[in-house]
Amino acid sequence: MSRFVALMTLFLCGWSSLVTAADKNLEIGYMPIIPISQAFIVLEGDTLENAGVSDPKLFQFQNGPAIVQALLAGQLDVAYLGIGPAMVARAKGADIKVVASNIVEQISMIALGELSPYFDNGDPKTAFARFKADKGRKAVISTFPRGSVPETVLQYWLQNQLGMSNDDIKQNIDIIYQGAAQVQQALMTEAVDGAAILEPVVSIIRDKKSAAKVVASGSGMFPHQPGAVLAVRESLINEHPELVKALVKAHIAATDELRNAPEQAAKAVGKYVGGGRLPKQIILNALKNSHDQFQADPNAIIDGTRTMHDFQASQGTLKASVDLNALFDVRFYNELIRE
Repeated sequence: MSRFVALMTLFLCGWSSLVTAADKNLEIGYMPIIPISQAFIVLEGDTLENAGVSDPKLFQFQNGPAIVQALLAGQLDVAYLGIGPAMVARAKGADIKVVASNIVEQISMIALGELSPYFDNGDPKTAFARFKADKGRKAVISTFPRGSVPETVLQYWLQNQLGMSNDDIKQNIDIIYQGAAQVQQALMTEAVDGAAILEPVVSIIRDKKSAAKVVASGSGMFPHQPGAVLAVRESLINEHPELVKALVKAHIAATDELRNAPEQAAKAVGKYVGGGRLPKQIILNALKNSHDQFQADPNAIIDGTRTMHDFQASQGTLKASVDLNALFDVRFYNELIRE
């Protein structure tokens, strides 16, 4: 009899665990941008349903710092966000782990018609100073809020690639901080002279503004720069490791699709990026432009993250040191690759 009771107890405990997994309703935070395209492919597939998540709750954000606030408030089980905000969230106490990378070197500096000629002719290191001398005003450059990946890459480019001091930057450039939609609108209305921004804004502006040019991008701005990542709560890892593994497996497959079959990926991505209103060709151009940057391996961005960590600390946008060994959990990716 006691053996029967023991067996029933084990059965019921196992059943309870399955029910808990099946009833799990994930809160997923994301931005409607190309660098997290893997998220959209996963959301449109059957990965979550097969893993027992029948009704995920989706939360859209306009920038990484806003996702940080949600994480610190105890919201979101899964977040697709920039590595910069991920470090900030971890430094402030959010129990998140980066389990996969999305993309690397994805930021571009796009200049509109009045500014771009100064990069075509003459030394790029003096472009902003020459612009101010000719126009009688500073160049206005838009990017995401301080501490975000685009803002960090912009500052790194200005200081480390162009060799501008903080005084040079203040004297020649007005930097304004906006969300993705606001950056796009500012470029469209030419309220700014350029922006350090990512896809699909780059493709949209190049399509609409014939004089707009990408004057720096990728490794030209920040070599080996990590970008967006897939982060999950430690509690989710501890309570539902198979669900996290399923997410990472689907993430790897989505990355392969983005690199090798962009036409197929464009439908899922287009549903979320630009509110589903962007022409398919714009989405497809943005995916093709990002082909070489899509990267799922979290191991590949650890060194770049360390470089970004140290730079952000020097800028004062990262207020506390982050233990990168604690930030990353590469077990799931490594296990899947071995399998």
